[in-house]
Amino acid sequence: MKQLSRKKTILLLTFLVMVWGVNWPLSKMALSYSPPILFAGIRTVLGGLILLLFAIPRYKKLHFKETWHYYLLSAFLNIILFYGLQTIGLGYAPAGLFSAIVFIEPVLLGIFCWLWLGEQMYGLKIFGLILGFIGILIISAGGFTGDISPIGIFLALGSALAWGLGTVFIKKIGNRVDSIWMVTVQLIMGGFFLMLGGSSLENWSVIKWEVPFIMNLLFISTFVIAFGWLAFFILVGSGEASKVGSFTFLIPLIAIMFSSFLLKEPITLNLIIGLLFVVTSILFVNIKRKSNKNHTLKSVKNDF
Repeated sequence: MKQLSRKKTILLLTFLVMVWGVNWPLSKMALSYSPPILFAGIRTVLGGLILLLFAIPRYKKLHFKETWHYYLLSAFLNIILFYGLQTIGLGYAPAGLFSAIVFIEPVLLGIFCWLWLGEQMYGLKIFGLILGFIGILIISAGGFTGDISPIGIFLALGSALAWGLGTVFIKKIGNRVDSIWMVTVQLIMGGFFLMLGGSSLENWSVIKWEVPFIMNLLFISTFVIAFGWLAFFILVGSGEASKVGSFTFLIPLIAIMFSSFLLKEPITLNLIIGLLFVVTSILFVNIKRKSNKNHTLKSVKNDF
């Protein structure tokens, strides 16, 4: 894929950060119309079907018979656990706070890449990991004093853990599967599993198919899941993945701003201080050393 112009890169990065940030309050709003597991399944299946339109021209790269187990495990980590836990968890915690905890994932990813991919662990990265841990403790403090449900905190951490493990897995098998097909198939497989699980635990008749919910669902499925992932892979293919990684820390900030505006969620001192720690942590974890520039760039290119 040819190098993107500066203007296109900025536009795609802005689009990606904005839609992934606004996703959190919109998802929480949707839960007033639909049970969480069914909603998680519906939106991921729709997103996968939309992406299928872009994947079909690459059908020769699917190789499903040889790679189906990769898609299945990725769907379990990145869709069933990541989207499932986050959608359920949004019913127990404010959307802004929940997203701030989930975005400890880049910090967890630093540990996982060190343990399983042999990436270097140096002073700045260790310091960043410690800051991230402190930030999550500060953000989560309210959950153990009765202000916020501890269940929401644990589900957010579980969602971050699943995302981190899923990302490491994709990095591990990245040269064996086509990236567009990986996202498409995992969305469809994971989404159908969530819909089956939701059908046995929840009731379809409870869903309120009203205009606000339908518009919300279509926006999330189309722009957040389908086009969001598509924009990400365009950036990765053009060599811009390192910028995507460096802009990740803006997503919880945008989520908090929109949650405060749309849902009237309070912005607490704990949340602000903890988020600053997490942002600083992610910056330290992703900082490049001159002597290891190429290695680090390779690492960041696979962070999503």
